[in-house]
Amino acid sequence: MLYGKAMEQDLSYHALVAALDWQIELGAVDAICEQPLNRYDLPEAGPKMDQWLKPSVPLAQVRQEQGQAPAARARNTVPHAPSNDGAIAAAQAAAAAAQDLDALRRAMADFGHCELKKGARQLVFGEGHTSARVMVIGEAPGVEEDRAGRPFVGQAGVLFDRMFAAIGMGRDETDRNRGLYLTTILPWRPPQDSDPVADDLAMMRPFLERQVALVQPDFLVLMGNHACQGLLGRSGITRLRGRWTEVFSRPAMPMFHPDYLLRNTAAKRDAWADLLDLKTRSG
Repeated sequence: MLYGKAMEQDLSYHALVAALDWQIELGAVDAICEQPLNRYDLPEAGPKMDQWLKPSVPLAQVRQEQGQAPAARARNTVPHAPSNDGAIAAAQAAAAAAQDLDALRRAMADFGHCELKKGARQLVFGEGHTSARVMVIGEAPGVEEDRAGRPFVGQAGVLFDRMFAAIGMGRDETDRNRGLYLTTILPWRPPQDSDPVADDLAMMRPFLERQVALVQPDFLVLMGNHACQGLLGRSGITRLRGRWTEVFSRPAMPMFHPDYLLRNTAAKRDAWADLLDLKTRSG
């Protein structure tokens, strides 16, 4: 209550943002609706018994409605989501017009078709050596990346830097052979760190492809399931890791994300083998 009274007296922009951050940290993620919502209400479960008894309702029709699979009933009642072909075309045009990384950053910041932008604090663009031979594409930004506006920060970022420092590489290295360029599969954080949806991945792919073309790396590292899903169309990083493939006409290595390694320390041995493989290939 004291916090609420203080907020009544201070309605400045920074105070309101601080209050919103405080509520998000507490787990408040739903806005208040205009009409009250009773979450204890139960939906009607199929035809009522009197429908079976009314002669006006043909028995065959009732059986047909009752026997529909859940997916079929959903298709009959839920409208189809609009196609994002137009948004993809707009992304392709905006990405193609960017002649350098700064122009690409501006184009992504101005792109208004992706709904993720509305719920994120800021754009997370790439950083590091802008002509590095190795480019690392990570998963969608998390809360710490969203706050910093940078990829691979926080505890995962510390582990990431240590991993690549062990093979003589890093985001701050000035030599093209030792430097890294880092980016993420999406530039904005999904709400509550949820898994990216296919429409968003497809919509933002032209910007990522253009980013790769501008950096011109010799090798790509796909860190985590989301990066693999967005660029390979497959997930299951424990099966994909360590196996070279091709993305954007470049050799690509799927690897464990540092977040995964923080939760599964036994996987660090496999991650070390992948790093050594990358070091050998990149010379």
